[in-house]
Amino acid sequence: MKVMCVIGTRPEAIKMAPVVNAFKKCEDFEVCVLATAQHRDLLDQAFSLFDIQADYDLNIMQPGQTLPELTSRLIVGIDKILTEAKPDLVIGQGDTTTVFVTALACFYQKIPFAHLEAGLRTHDLYSPFPEEANRILAGNLACLHFAPTEVSKNNLLREAMKPEQIFVTGNTVIDALLATAQKDFPLEVDIPEDKRMVLVTSHRRENFGQPIINTCQAILELVKKYEDICVVFPVHPNPNIRNVVDEYLLNHDRIKLVSPFDYGPFVSAMKKAYIILTDSGGVQEEAPALGKPVLVLRRDTERPEAVTEGVVKLIGTEKQDIVNEASILLDNVDAYRAMAKGASPYGDGNSSERIVQIVRAYFEQAQR
Repeated sequence: MKVMCVIGTRPEAIKMAPVVNAFKKCEDFEVCVLATAQHRDLLDQAFSLFDIQADYDLNIMQPGQTLPELTSRLIVGIDKILTEAKPDLVIGQGDTTTVFVTALACFYQKIPFAHLEAGLRTHDLYSPFPEEANRILAGNLACLHFAPTEVSKNNLLREAMKPEQIFVTGNTVIDALLATAQKDFPLEVDIPEDKRMVLVTSHRRENFGQPIINTCQAILELVKKYEDICVVFPVHPNPNIRNVVDEYLLNHDRIKLVSPFDYGPFVSAMKKAYIILTDSGGVQEEAPALGKPVLVLRRDTERPEAVTEGVVKLIGTEKQDIVNEASILLDNVDAYRAMAKGASPYGDGNSSERIVQIVRAYFEQAQR
């Protein structure tokens, strides 16, 4: 049976890599990879780390692309590749425009689509934007739902998805994380030994404009308040982030603005960090498994399990809220330890193998 894995961004590549490699180990499957390159450079970084080669590459990224432009180019490009490759099943991961359009293109050609990391919901269609809608739309076109947790499964059941098509697998990001964390990758960033490292990431559309300004202002206040911290900020190349960060934070001796790390060095950065400020969904899953407190620069999250576990906290993007919440962890050892307990509800590192077994059973049932 021929399985196609479609990958558009670096987070997708990280979470799909263990699945691709798990299928490659099986003689009864032929696996091919379609890269849309929704994020070109960051995607290539992840492919290199996990030794993945794209069989098809749309190279879709263009400077300043709008969502309608991206969507239209994707639907035409993916449709053409599906016609050429003729896969028996297509797998897409997460909530990107690549995933939604892949599900739609598969529907048009009546090719079964499997949704990896299915069922995550904030229950606010515009937050995160456009990711919440992308997930819902992709999910409604899927024949297999690989839900990372019971919470995600229950979200799908409430939306009347068929129970027999939903499987709780854990999240494949833990597969990738545990394998990567065994290695030490150089950061190539000068962090004084006597400083506590605060790792910051921000890239979501909902945080363009005033929210990223607030975040930068909060960082400035924190480094002024705490002389023993050093901020490392891998800055996303989107000019809506990059230009603001450069305007506010450039040329400060304890704020290190760097290009986005490859995944290996980023895992090393998370391991070295004292606390992490982020709007990333993946970091909400990864950092708790490494025992790192995460303060989420969002109003809501489609990953409530870690919040319930007490290892992640939603703090929004108001300047004073960021300063106050970070200060609690920087000042209060008990509060810090309560969040830094190394608990993750997202998997045990064996999710990819479960997915292969489910797909095999799906084909065996279809043949019967």
